[in-house]
Amino acid sequence: MTRGYDTIVIGGGLLGCATAWMIARDGGRVLLVERDQINQHASGSNAGSLHFQLEYRMIERGVEAARKAAEAMPLHLQAAQLWSDLPGLCGQDIEVKQTGGLMIAENAQQVELLERKTEIERSWGLDNRIIDRAEIDRIAPYLSDRVVAAAFCPTEGKADARTAGPALARAALQAGAEIKTRTEVTGLVRQGGRWHVSVATAESAQRAIAESVVIAAGVWTTRMGQMMGAHLPTIPLALMMTVTQRVPKLIPHLVQHAGGRLSLKQALDGNILIGGGWPARLIRHRDGEPNFDAKPELLTTSLSGNADMAIRVLPDLSRIPAIRSWVGTTTVTPDQLPLVGPVPGQPGAFVATGGSAFTLGPSFAQALVALIECRLPETDLQAFDPARYGRQ
Repeated sequence: MTRGYDTIVIGGGLLGCATAWMIARDGGRVLLVERDQINQHASGSNAGSLHFQLEYRMIERGVEAARKAAEAMPLHLQAAQLWSDLPGLCGQDIEVKQTGGLMIAENAQQVELLERKTEIERSWGLDNRIIDRAEIDRIAPYLSDRVVAAAFCPTEGKADARTAGPALARAALQAGAEIKTRTEVTGLVRQGGRWHVSVATAESAQRAIAESVVIAAGVWTTRMGQMMGAHLPTIPLALMMTVTQRVPKLIPHLVQHAGGRLSLKQALDGNILIGGGWPARLIRHRDGEPNFDAKPELLTTSLSGNADMAIRVLPDLSRIPAIRSWVGTTTVTPDQLPLVGPVPGQPGAFVATGGSAFTLGPSFAQALVALIECRLPETDLQAFDPARYGRQ
């Protein structure tokens, strides 16, 4: 059976669901296909941080690396507003709390890096400023005396990663989108000016046809590109997170660190989420390619390192039991900038991934929908053009 659509979206994470919802909202006939379940992978297993400041991985190599990463700041600014508006726009109950974020420093070298980073971010229009220990005592007295300064961004915060993607999927369905889960893409071919997408379930194989196709497939992005003969380089990462028992309100902010991998936040139900990019071990096939169907393995060095760093800056954590640690996967690109725009050499195909993918999901979706509808995106996407990598 072959059915026709305006757009087929590949991937049922937050980005894919947001894109399908926006297309359907605008009157487009859209099919979303997901190989597993909605929100099963990166979008549902990350810590839900809304990082609008540059993250540690973007500044750890120095000021010039930070300056390069800041080219994505227009997407960050757009995402800050979109996350604030998202529950009202889609008519769904999405937990979004933008109560401010702190990137903290423990020594003079880290303070200097924070100051340089903040100058760069402010030049792009981010509301961000350096605060001293006296102001930290006023707004974040839970932090250790080791913290001497911080960069404070009032629009940062957190979203519930477990529910945001499914809420956008419900919004897409209500707007008229069609969603198929447990449906794997097995072929992507452009014929007669349209995309022919072969899909398979446990029961059958089918084909769908569309004017355009969106790759919102996370760690499967490179594989989808290869399927259509395009070079979309991504680097998969497996990252660890930990959650504690519920405790009374302690941390109202998103906290990250200028000197290492750390993020801290407290969910509405009281659990504290500890992360920041500590690595886990990806399982690989014999040929060295990542096996995304296999569960990545926690590393004891990451568990202990993340815990030690968290307790150092938030001493109260030493008395709060951890109840679970897990691994989520994500992708970055070779130059650390997002990959957003038309797929090179493939008319009617579009892709988005990389960067702070959960944070930027709404921005990515809005840009993709503009391209699909032949409108000029609000953000200049030139720096994120997938064509910058050429061919293999």
